[in-house]
Amino acid sequence: MTVATDALGTDEKASPAKDSRRWFALAVIAMAQLMVVLDATIVTIAMPFAQQDLHISDGDKQWIFTAYTLIFGGLLLLGGRLADYLGRRRILMVGLVGFAAASALAGLAQNQAELFAGRALQGAFGALLAPAALSLVSVTFTEAKERARAFGVFAGVSAAGAALGLIAGGALVEYANWRWSLLVNTPVALLALVGAFAFVIKDVPTPRTGGYDLPGAITVTLGLISIVYGFSRAASDGWTASATLALFVVGVALLAAFVAIERRTANPLLPLRIPGEINRGGSYLIALLVPIAMFAMFLNLSFYLQIVQHYSALKTGVAFLPFPAGIVVSAGIASAVLPKIGPRPLMLAGSVLGAAGLLWLSRLEFGDSYAAALLPAMILIALGMGFLFVSMQTTALHQVDAEDSGVASALLNAAQQVGGSIGTALLTTISVQVAERYVRNNGAIDHVMQRASVHSYDVAFLIGAIFFLLCIPIAAFMVRDKPENLLEGDEHTVHVGV
Repeated sequence: MTVATDALGTDEKASPAKDSRRWFALAVIAMAQLMVVLDATIVTIAMPFAQQDLHISDGDKQWIFTAYTLIFGGLLLLGGRLADYLGRRRILMVGLVGFAAASALAGLAQNQAELFAGRALQGAFGALLAPAALSLVSVTFTEAKERARAFGVFAGVSAAGAALGLIAGGALVEYANWRWSLLVNTPVALLALVGAFAFVIKDVPTPRTGGYDLPGAITVTLGLISIVYGFSRAASDGWTASATLALFVVGVALLAAFVAIERRTANPLLPLRIPGEINRGGSYLIALLVPIAMFAMFLNLSFYLQIVQHYSALKTGVAFLPFPAGIVVSAGIASAVLPKIGPRPLMLAGSVLGAAGLLWLSRLEFGDSYAAALLPAMILIALGMGFLFVSMQTTALHQVDAEDSGVASALLNAAQQVGGSIGTALLTTISVQVAERYVRNNGAIDHVMQRASVHSYDVAFLIGAIFFLLCIPIAAFMVRDKPENLLEGDEHTVHVGV
């Protein structure tokens, strides 16, 4: 016979001890997520030092960053489905062990091949960690108010991780060695592994009625890799380069083939009902757009502080501290009010605040002070990001069946990864072109190179604001969940044999 259990395989009425255990589990899950997010930016400041130490050419240095993002983005959907089929806790722990080993390999690399291989393996195991972590939050916290609080913590970690990566990277480069920006992950991952054994409750894997969707897995993995690499090549070679265009064409064709396969297969890697539901579809679109706007701030503000203002690596990292602090505040507010007002008002407010912050930054001029020109804008963007991430992550997984939570989490991560790749390529290309045009037209003025850089950053900030503004109609017309809906369908039940 069968008995109904929640998605963790535990009795529906949890004891106080189990309640406290869930919050310890959240701390472990958040630690794993922080490693994945932080690792995308922690090496940014360390890259020049690694390049010099390992004699990496200018043409190959991009692979320090691209080897991670390429494999991470390409394997996310497969990693999410493995979490559903093999168990989210099990995949989380496999990911932690692998991430620890890959970080050690990259940090101890003696040549560029070992460094690139370590970064690629970090991406592969990160693609297991990220969807497993987010889906564990979804299936661990099923009561609406608790879920909102848990997603508030998780969203704060996700949104602040990029800024914390810059801070940690700056401190490690300044006081230790570039290698520690990679090696630091190994003890953290092993500590999280111990915590996962102790606190993360074993979940019930999704029972499979058929085989794995290998054609779907192959096409979507190669398609995502092609798209992400295409944006990387666009940043270095230009948007009209034959290699760039070929990668985009191949990527789009493979993703179209993936959709066709998913429509016909009996056991799809990504059931199309997941992005097809209007609320979730809106959240995935916003997840694609928001990282583009975020990169407008992170990339160009980092360049401004180090190149124009001549901040040290550590001082640049410290200058970003108000950003994670602001996200902690706004994520806490969002998690408190989400069950009362629903996700749409928070998404609208977050988009407006983010756009206002970037519009403020777009008025930046050569010689402006940090306190007057940067700090207020950074706070506005941080407040907006907290609202957006909490509501976006909640809606993207709301009313998803427990057996699909891993792949739904992976789709959200994949949208953010592609958005980040678009942001890097688009804004880097535009900034370079704008700066070159400014120098040609204003060659006689004082400090022309610095002024050209600031002008290019202003244009990038303005474009980033446009992407925030594009989130407004999506939230207004696609995100329709009412507060009372958040109280429905949260008890994902599966049946296990007794």
